[in-house]
Amino acid sequence: MAEAHQAVAFQFTITPEGIDLRLSYQALSQIYLSGLRSWKKRISRMKNRVIKGVYPASPSSWLFVFIATLAAMYTRSDLSMGLIAKIREHLPVSSLSVQGQTVVSVLVFSTLLWLSLILTLRFCLKLLLSYHRWMFEQHGHISATTKLWVTLVRLMSGRKPLLYSYQTSLPCLPVPPIKDTLERYLESVRPLLSDPEFQRMTALAAQFEETLGNRLQRYLKLKALWATNYVSDWWEEYIYLRGRGPIMVNSNYYGMDFLYVTPTPVQAARAGNTITALLLYRRKVNSEHRVPGTVVPLCAAQCERMFNTTRTPGEETDVLQHWQDSEFVAVFHRGRFFRLWVYNAGRLLSPREIEYQIQRILDDPSMPRPGESRLGALTAGDRVPWYNVRKQYFSSGVNKRSLDCIEKAAFFVTLDDDEQGMKGEDPAGNLDRYAKSLLHGKCYDRWFDKSFSVVVYKNGKSGLNAEHSWADAPTVAHLWEYTLATDAFQLGYTEDGHCKGEVERCLSPPQRLSWEIPKEVQEQVSVSLSVAQALADDVDCHVFPFRDFGKGRIKKLKISPDAFIQLALQLAYYRDRKTFCLTYEASMTRLFREGRTETVRSCSNQSCAFVKFYYDHNTFTIKQCRRLFQLATEKHQNLYRLAMTGSGIDRHLFCLYVVSKYLGVESPFLTEVLSEPWRLSTSQTPVQQLELFDMKNHPDFISLGGGFGPVADDGYGVSYIIVGEDMINYHVSCKRSFSETDSHRFGVHIRQALLDIFSMLTAVKPEVPQEQDKKQQ
Repeated sequence: MAEAHQAVAFQFTITPEGIDLRLSYQALSQIYLSGLRSWKKRISRMKNRVIKGVYPASPSSWLFVFIATLAAMYTRSDLSMGLIAKIREHLPVSSLSVQGQTVVSVLVFSTLLWLSLILTLRFCLKLLLSYHRWMFEQHGHISATTKLWVTLVRLMSGRKPLLYSYQTSLPCLPVPPIKDTLERYLESVRPLLSDPEFQRMTALAAQFEETLGNRLQRYLKLKALWATNYVSDWWEEYIYLRGRGPIMVNSNYYGMDFLYVTPTPVQAARAGNTITALLLYRRKVNSEHRVPGTVVPLCAAQCERMFNTTRTPGEETDVLQHWQDSEFVAVFHRGRFFRLWVYNAGRLLSPREIEYQIQRILDDPSMPRPGESRLGALTAGDRVPWYNVRKQYFSSGVNKRSLDCIEKAAFFVTLDDDEQGMKGEDPAGNLDRYAKSLLHGKCYDRWFDKSFSVVVYKNGKSGLNAEHSWADAPTVAHLWEYTLATDAFQLGYTEDGHCKGEVERCLSPPQRLSWEIPKEVQEQVSVSLSVAQALADDVDCHVFPFRDFGKGRIKKLKISPDAFIQLALQLAYYRDRKTFCLTYEASMTRLFREGRTETVRSCSNQSCAFVKFYYDHNTFTIKQCRRLFQLATEKHQNLYRLAMTGSGIDRHLFCLYVVSKYLGVESPFLTEVLSEPWRLSTSQTPVQQLELFDMKNHPDFISLGGGFGPVADDGYGVSYIIVGEDMINYHVSCKRSFSETDSHRFGVHIRQALLDIFSMLTAVKPEVPQEQDKKQQ
């Protein structure tokens, strides 16, 4: 909007009488207001930078130290023990009076003392945050040490920390001893290997530790001393950015709308409120507003690239590009791309104004230009062809300008002509189609490179597709929870389903992006689309809500809900495939600076012992089965805690492997470990902001959570979200090309496993007898 105003702010014509200068004061006023907003943001960033820089102290504490020191000097009490006098002797200013020199000396000393106190406080807070024994204590049995620790953390944290205040005080991720990692690894694969295979793997591990392992470990410790986090940069580059295959399905994931309700059936209105809510969240991030949470601070580094971020393709590795700010969003509708300005003269448009602008796009009768409609398929196919096309045809001219509008946009919005949701004659099938639509759509109507894309359907349903390299699911889930709650409960709608507020009718219409797509690009678009469609057609998704019980009844049994669900998944997989497999459960390492994720290897000796005993015995002792289940859940909780506190297995081995590649040495042990497939990949998306949802007065406003594609071609991807006290939502995915996997069949096994385990724990016989259950399998 600002550039349009600048173009018409002044006009002049040359006449015989001289130059006739005409100014548009309205345009100049809007330029002034827009610039004022920009300067306010700069000043706010500078202020926040100062506050973060001195945390856990405050800028005002410097004045207190200075006044206290000066007062002590005038009462003939030298707190500096002679240092102020030494500073006065070496002052380069001799023209000041004795009193002036004393004040300047006190100023210098006070500043140095204040900075020393800040460093000391920060060091103490870092030591406090390095304490993780609280995670290993039983629920309801908190030790005196942990109680004291909580009190000290609260005292040291100050009253109003900003979003990034804790960053410099968070501890660095420790490098585990290589001996401990190898022992835990061998323990994790023991139930998956035969005796000869396990003996061979044990020998490989021992050989690795004795020869190459310690050498690689030294390099890794050197990196840990130098880098903020010894894992995250390599994890981002080698796991995500260096992948040359499609990121659609393989990397990107999705988030769903409310399960039972749609706040409005008006597509433009839903888009208006959703875009507004997302921009309000961006305002919180930009102002570094810290959302209330637990006592323990978590790393917030992933929030920095949430908006105005795009993954651009490269020949060998992609690059994440982030811009400081963006005043527009990119919108796709019926094969056309638009730039929608969301600010007018420094003011965020109201939801009703954004709805009005969206409706203009929906009503636009223009047709896509040749090659434009399926251009987004380039982001869905292989990365190298997209890089080559981008470099040759999108690096200058009109194509570059239009591509910049998409890549520099705050986020991407798709106005989808389809209708999604669970209502209708086939609610279960509709949910599955809804999941597939969000995961890949038509393979060209999402811009998969953007940090996230919002999808608003014709019937008002919405959803989100997120790119994975810049952040993990909990960060995006936090954003989406805020968006859904703000849309439904804060912004709201009028009785006829439109956004609230007034419309300034003089708003410039959304700008249609122009393209010049030559035949060569159109051919590559077709190739990328065929690759993406083959991948999309191969994905089988199944989404189902489990309502028989939830975490409320599980907790009454004094069992961790996550451990309960993971044991049920092990039982379900064993029934489905008659074997066990390497199981991936994602856990976070955000207790450490720039931490991302670690793997919990949920398939353990204890979980396999429980599943085998439960499955293989026609008649079994409830007491013995419960005992095995208890051991399995305790083991799982311990594995989860180890992963969260920096003692996981897989990130350490991954980094050792990267070091070996840099050194040009081969390790048969690491090569075999890193090539093992995760046939069961699982993830929990916890609800983090329950205070935003009024589950009592609005019980139907339940989020479905989100899901992802399978990691292995012959495996399953399972995402679950525990909602409230009485519901668990599941998202299951697999590949149709592998005949032995079926997401719907596995969903049935999950549901039955949950019921069977709960029946066993409550001393009620399972609904299906074991012998009959085996025959059914």
